[in-house]
Amino acid sequence: MSVNYNNETKTFTLTGKNLCYAFWINDLGYPEHLYFGAPIGSDDLRFTRAFGATSMAATPPGIDNVPSYNAYPSELSFFGTGDYREPAVQVVNPSGDRLCELLFDSYEVVSLKPKISGMPSLDGGETLIIHLKDRLNRFAADLYYTVYDDCSVIARRAVYKNLGASEIRLERAYSFSLALPDRSYEMLSLYGVWAKERHIDRIPLHHGVVSIDSKRTTSSATLNPFMALLRPDTSESHGEAIGVNLVYSSSYVLKAEVNPDGTTQLTGGINDFDFNWKLAPGEEFETPEAVIAYSDEGIGGMSRAFHDAYREHLINKRFVKSPRPLLINNWEATYFNFDVPKLCAIADAVNGLGIDTLVLDDGWFGKRDNDTSGLGDWVVNTEKLHGGLKAIIDHVHSLGMKFGLWFEPEMVSEDSDLFRAHPDWTIGVPDRKRCYSRHQFVLDLTRKDVRDHIVKAVSDIIENNEIDYVKWDYNRNVTESWSYCLEAERQMEFAHRYALGFYDICERIVNGHPDVFFEGCSGGGARFDPAVLYYFPQIWTSDDSDAEERTKIQYGTSVVYPLSSMSCHVSVCPNHQTNHTTPFETRAIIAHLGATGYELDSTRFTEEEKAAVKRQTEAYKKSEDLVLTGDLYRIDSPFETEFFTEAIVAKDKSKAELICYRRFSSINNEIKRVKMAGLDPQATYRLEEKGIVAKGSTFMNVGFAPDFPRHDFYALKYHFTEI
Repeated sequence: MSVNYNNETKTFTLTGKNLCYAFWINDLGYPEHLYFGAPIGSDDLRFTRAFGATSMAATPPGIDNVPSYNAYPSELSFFGTGDYREPAVQVVNPSGDRLCELLFDSYEVVSLKPKISGMPSLDGGETLIIHLKDRLNRFAADLYYTVYDDCSVIARRAVYKNLGASEIRLERAYSFSLALPDRSYEMLSLYGVWAKERHIDRIPLHHGVVSIDSKRTTSSATLNPFMALLRPDTSESHGEAIGVNLVYSSSYVLKAEVNPDGTTQLTGGINDFDFNWKLAPGEEFETPEAVIAYSDEGIGGMSRAFHDAYREHLINKRFVKSPRPLLINNWEATYFNFDVPKLCAIADAVNGLGIDTLVLDDGWFGKRDNDTSGLGDWVVNTEKLHGGLKAIIDHVHSLGMKFGLWFEPEMVSEDSDLFRAHPDWTIGVPDRKRCYSRHQFVLDLTRKDVRDHIVKAVSDIIENNEIDYVKWDYNRNVTESWSYCLEAERQMEFAHRYALGFYDICERIVNGHPDVFFEGCSGGGARFDPAVLYYFPQIWTSDDSDAEERTKIQYGTSVVYPLSSMSCHVSVCPNHQTNHTTPFETRAIIAHLGATGYELDSTRFTEEEKAAVKRQTEAYKKSEDLVLTGDLYRIDSPFETEFFTEAIVAKDKSKAELICYRRFSSINNEIKRVKMAGLDPQATYRLEEKGIVAKGSTFMNVGFAPDFPRHDFYALKYHFTEI
């Protein structure tokens, strides 16, 4: 990777793996974007400049007969001085005016990427910082750029500063602006609801603004904080794709705007809806990081860029490439109805089958026999668990297994000792009735006393018991955004302060217990974002564990997030969410496309099922390195066909797996031929299950027909080994 500055042309050129990013400081002092795309030479790119649609355009302040700011491709758009595009920043000055003119002041290159205060971000090396300043009101912005030599992404963010003597207010504080040269793009986003997370939506851009957002104080299942702009002919394997993903877990917005001159601007960050931030003299405001991926190898190339970035530079290095807990969770086996003998029996039933962790889910604490009470009372219910957690932990450890425990630290039940003692610790406006969701309220993480209590309560349980694994859940969205401890003029800072509070308790609990493995969850996958992955190496992908539904959920999730980040379980049939009945082997094959586990009552296993589980866990462990480190190639989309086909290929191309799934069988099926992807074309491979030996190019261009039996919802797995 490299950051270069040409003093003669005032051009900054950033070169990373398979990408180049360039802009220059024009004669107005305005950072003007020149190029973002595949690697190019060191030519002076100013010849690419073009201006159009200038009718009724205002000139820059005090200068006549030059193009408007609206005409220049922007590195950071601002409001009020002739730029009518979506601004990245809006400031209210002491006089009440909303003007700023952020022009180049200086730059620096630092050898190590600076951390963001209080928020997760990618690590990295050499980083360019552009200092912009408004000469009149002493408002400033620093733009950060980092590229990488091992992944095709650029990390962008902005820091806004009040260098003046009076208070100002930020009404918008986005992380970046990115100018693109034309309007020939389609937008891909990931939408969903509970149990139907991250489905794929693809629409053409049009003149004006296309946006996605969350107003939920969480990144949400409804729309993931991700947007991709694709050329109309871009497919999985061909064409240009530019994706942006926010490292952020609260309300956000991403926007793509087609301008009258036919160009496109991409921007976004913290949602400016219900946002206003007071910035005192000398204070600064740091925005969350935007990770922007570039690919000229289709959507798949973009996905692999994100996967590499998160595995190499975001997810906890202690766990990211290490074998994950292969667990059994008691939730769908018992729900709230369990005791020590029942839990011991679940562990005993999988002893010797390759499952190495028992996770005790909701219901072990307080007065918690259903979901209407007890949340927040992190004290072991010894009436339900005679002998406390120690009794079950000692038994599990005696089997050579690890023990995991469920928490929902951010929530409280109205029927709980914690709520009765501290009703003001919950989010809500005094004298107004509050919304319920899952019969619970959200604790106010903007308050330090609340955060301190959570950290102590959860840490006491972890430290006073031999806990190896924690499942951290979050089962509702925020309503009534208001805090007892924020002044009236700061209440619109609430959503961002909640995110900072969440990160604070994660820093103290997760990083305070480095030997404990933490998994994220949010009523399934409603808070599946890069910031959560910074703390939790894997996230429960969806409460819908049905193999058929999971093909779509996991396919969509993989557009941005690596397989290793997805927690995927084998569950019982008929499935508890959909009532589908799918073959046991299919459930395992689909669940093995992620960090795997089981969620069912193992005490009901037949001897045949026990033998199947042992085969499944052995097979998973043999291929887990591919899930953790391999390159993913999506071949058949379950959104478009009756098939779901994916290949995972080792980085060195020495081995690969191909997963083929067919939804429905029918009489006189058409031939299904699968062309492999990602192999070395010149290398020779053995297709183990068929005994075929051929060049990688043959498997990728000719393909073969999978051996589907006459059965609905059937999955097959094939192995390729270089010889």
